[in-house]
Amino acid sequence: MKKKLFLLLLILIVAGAAIGFKFYQDIFLPNVNLDEENTVIHIPTSSTIDAVVDTLTERNIIKEKDSFLWVADIMKYKSPKPGRYRINNNWSNKELISHLRSGRQEAINLTFNNVRTIDDLAALFSEELEASKDAFLNHFTSKEVLFEYGQTKESVLSLFIPNTYQIYWNVTPASLMSKLHKEYKKFWNKERTEKIKEIGLTKEEVYTMASIVQKESNLKKEKPIIAGIYLNRIKKGMLLQADPTVIFGVGDFEIRRVLNKHLAYDSPYNTYKYTGLPPGPICMPDISSIDAVINAEDHDYLYFCVSPGTGFEHAFAKTLKQHNRNAQRYRKWLNSQKIYE
Repeated sequence: MKKKLFLLLLILIVAGAAIGFKFYQDIFLPNVNLDEENTVIHIPTSSTIDAVVDTLTERNIIKEKDSFLWVADIMKYKSPKPGRYRINNNWSNKELISHLRSGRQEAINLTFNNVRTIDDLAALFSEELEASKDAFLNHFTSKEVLFEYGQTKESVLSLFIPNTYQIYWNVTPASLMSKLHKEYKKFWNKERTEKIKEIGLTKEEVYTMASIVQKESNLKKEKPIIAGIYLNRIKKGMLLQADPTVIFGVGDFEIRRVLNKHLAYDSPYNTYKYTGLPPGPICMPDISSIDAVINAEDHDYLYFCVSPGTGFEHAFAKTLKQHNRNAQRYRKWLNSQKIYE
C-alpha cells in the first residue's frame, strides 16, 4: 500500500513538474525564431488577435501558435494596437506580447521631395503609410481642409515642405496634415516671413515661383539669378514665359522642346498667355529653390536661355536682342542633337 502511494505521489510530482516546465517554457522561453536579429511587422487598424497570429505564423516569426495564443489570453492581449513593430529574435511569448500590447511601435523616416502634384504626394504617402492614396488625397483636397489652411486644390501642395520626418505608420491623414503643418510653420520663421514681405509675394507665391525655378535649373548657383529674373518680369508687368509651366499645363512631361503648338495651348499654367504666376506650384521645390526665391539676386537680367556646351548652364541677358542671339544658338544646338520635340 505504501509503495503504491509512493508511486502515485512520484507520478504526481513528475507530472506537476512537466506541466510547470511547459508553462514556464510557453511563457518565458524563446518562441520567436528569426533568421536575422530582428524584423518588422505591420498591424493594421482594427486587426483582431487572430489576424496578428496569422501574420506571425505565415511569416514564420513564431514557432508555436498555440502557446502564443495561450499566453496572450493570460496576459489579456485581445485588442491589438495598430502600428509598425520591430520584433527581436529569441523573444519569449511574454516579451513579444508585452511589446505589442504596449503600442511601442517604431516610427518610419518619411522622406518626400520633388513630387509633381498633390496626387503624386498622396500616392507616395500611401506606399509608406497605412492609409490609402484616396484617403490622403480626399483629405488634403477636402473643402474643410482647404478652407482651414486658406488654400485651393491648385495651391495646397505649398503646405508641404520637403524633408525627412519621423512618422508613425498608422497615422491618419488628418494627423499627418496637422504634424506637417507644424513643420511648415517652423520653416516659415520670422526671418523668411519678413523677407517675403520685402519682395511682395505670399508664401504660396514663393512656393509656386520656387517650383518654376526648380524645373528651370538644377544648379544651385543659378537659382537666385533665375528667381531674380522672374521677380524683375513681374515688376515690369511682363509675361513670365516659363517653359516648365507650359509643359505642366499641357500635361506631357516627355516634352524636350517646347514648340509653338505647346505655347498655343490654353491653360491657366501657360505663362506665355497669362501674366503673373500660375494658380499653383508645378512641382514640389526643394528648400534650396524656395530659399533662392526668398533671397533672389538683385540684377537687371530679364531673360535666360540654356547655353549649349556648358552642361546646361544658362546664358543670362538684359535685352531681348541679346536673348534672341542666345536662343538662336540654343535652337541650332537642339537641331544638331536631333531634338525636335
